[in-house]
Amino acid sequence: MTFNLLQVQIPTDSEAVNVADSAKVAIEKVAQEIVQNPQAFFTTLGEKALEFGLKVLAAILIYAVGAWLIRKINRMLAKVFKKKKTEKTIVSFVTSLVSITLTIILVLIVVGTLGINTTSIAALLAAGGMAIGMALSGTVQNFAGGIMILIFKPFKAGDYIKAMGYEGFVQEVTIVNTKLRTFANDIIVLPNGTLFNGTIDNFNDKPFHRESWTVDVAYGSDYDKAEKVLLDICRADGRILDSTKAPVADPSVHIGTMRDSSVQLVLWAWVKVEDFYPVQFEVSKQIYKQLPENGVQFPFPQLDVHLDHIS
Repeated sequence: MTFNLLQVQIPTDSEAVNVADSAKVAIEKVAQEIVQNPQAFFTTLGEKALEFGLKVLAAILIYAVGAWLIRKINRMLAKVFKKKKTEKTIVSFVTSLVSITLTIILVLIVVGTLGINTTSIAALLAAGGMAIGMALSGTVQNFAGGIMILIFKPFKAGDYIKAMGYEGFVQEVTIVNTKLRTFANDIIVLPNGTLFNGTIDNFNDKPFHRESWTVDVAYGSDYDKAEKVLLDICRADGRILDSTKAPVADPSVHIGTMRDSSVQLVLWAWVKVEDFYPVQFEVSKQIYKQLPENGVQFPFPQLDVHLDHIS
């Protein structure tokens, strides 16, 4: 890691003498003006002091009015957002951004009113902003990602999502990151830049979700009996939907893959989003209990070896 140290040039003895001489000459000139025409000097001094005082007064007045206007604009924005029931994260971000921007403009106007050249200040702010942006490129990317999330709303607080290898309930959406709360009550913080550019599976985007169970049964098992047991398990659970309860397909059983030691059955059923995991766990338990009770056995890995007699 390299550290750039600020280099301060120490003035030499001759430079220090020159500065002292310049100050001495300026003092002598002022003293000479006072001696030669004290009335004119103090009149000019009074006029300049009055002029500067008026500028300070005007600057204070402008700042007071500007600060009042900024507060008024923030309150007006808050009322508009409240009327439209805008998400709190967007409200906080927009009001903060507007307040900071207007405050910077107000400060520049006040400084200009005092007679100070604001061009150099604006250039300094621009250079400083560029330097900060380059140093915090990752943060700027997350900032931009946060803005895109707030605009396009692929999810909102309270939604259950799966993204970047994690899944959980969206606890909070800030301008630079998103916090997920898992079923284990862990808080996962995801950077908004990577999150927005990746794949997001929002379970709350639709009211229904299809469950899928994969069950391996032994070769020679009665398929019709296995199918009936699986469908009976679904019918016994009131949380599982069919075409009479919602615009979804009825539960169904299909043959998946013929494996070396088993036949793979796939059970599909639709549930409400909030019932997804409770139904998944309960049906898995019932499959484990009821299939063997009805004579459908789970397979063990097996290998058939045939020996040919060689004379």
